[in-house]
Amino acid sequence: MFSEKDFIASNYSEINNATFQYSAPSNIALVKYWGKKENQIPANPSISFTLNNCKTITKLSVENKKSIINNSLENKISFDLFFEGKPKESFNPKIEKFLERILVYCPFLNDYHLTIHTENTFPHSSGIASSASGMAALAMNIMSLEKELSPSISDDYFYSKASFLARLGSGSACRSIKGEVVIWGNHKEVSNSSDLFGVEFSNIHSNFKNYQDTILLVDKGEKQVSSTVGHNLMHNHPYAEKRFEQAHENLSKIKDILSTGNISEFIKIVESEALTLHAMMMTSMPYFILMKPNTLEIINRIWKLRNETQIPVCFTLDAGANVHILYPENVKEEVLHFIKNELVDYCQNEQYICDQIGNGAKSI
Repeated sequence: MFSEKDFIASNYSEINNATFQYSAPSNIALVKYWGKKENQIPANPSISFTLNNCKTITKLSVENKKSIINNSLENKISFDLFFEGKPKESFNPKIEKFLERILVYCPFLNDYHLTIHTENTFPHSSGIASSASGMAALAMNIMSLEKELSPSISDDYFYSKASFLARLGSGSACRSIKGEVVIWGNHKEVSNSSDLFGVEFSNIHSNFKNYQDTILLVDKGEKQVSSTVGHNLMHNHPYAEKRFEQAHENLSKIKDILSTGNISEFIKIVESEALTLHAMMMTSMPYFILMKPNTLEIINRIWKLRNETQIPVCFTLDAGANVHILYPENVKEEVLHFIKNELVDYCQNEQYICDQIGNGAKSI
């Protein structure tokens, strides 16, 4: 098990320049984390499906500052960022804050000028959070640079530190590095679990292989309350402690469910977790609601379909209005027919994205 101190890089070499490129997916939590402590430490453990199609592709080029003529960049972080081929000034503060936060663990970053090219496979401002996939892709590139400078580091260290770094950019990004299913946060029944990084959960029943996630884009606008603000409202929340206890219990249950293939019990936990997440928002002070009327209409129609047909389809939500519809691959045709005929009218511009479980970040 790695500690924070283990991730401080030392004994690394130097290169003139290099280029790396990675894709990293978004993920959707089944047991939610809501509330965090200092340094992006979760108040409770969570478990997520890693997605496959909704991903960020990031290329990182590094140039040794010694080779830059009239270098005025010495001893400070320097980077250029391009989103879909164009400079994106509004992204710079978040990237700068991230690089400053990880500098203690990656001191070699001070020696290079970074050029970051990034793009998403899903529409920007679609209401799908790109911070998880974006920070995971950038963290994988930075770890590839560290591997170049220090070739002896192990694969276990590489992936654990990549998840650790990604977490410092966006908490849930640590769940986008590796594995179909990832657990993040200390849990008594998961021997290698950690608050510092996500760990792969591999004991998955065939019922959950290629599990589908169709994302209904109900509202593509900016959220009225950011996730950071929402997390902070858990500090004095009247139901916080009971919620954290519930998350531990639900993670214990869903681990067994994923291993035994019990889809009906999976549906109960996943939908309950989604509604509990939004209940925490509605009962905080100040209180807020991120669901929209169409979110509720979709949920009711999913329940109606399931009751009438026994098709094992369910929903989950993130901190927003969009609905993730989860279902086994063997009912894909029926569910997509249902979405096209009954649900697209509740989506903004009739937009939805078909996705499924994936395997995490990949070198390109």
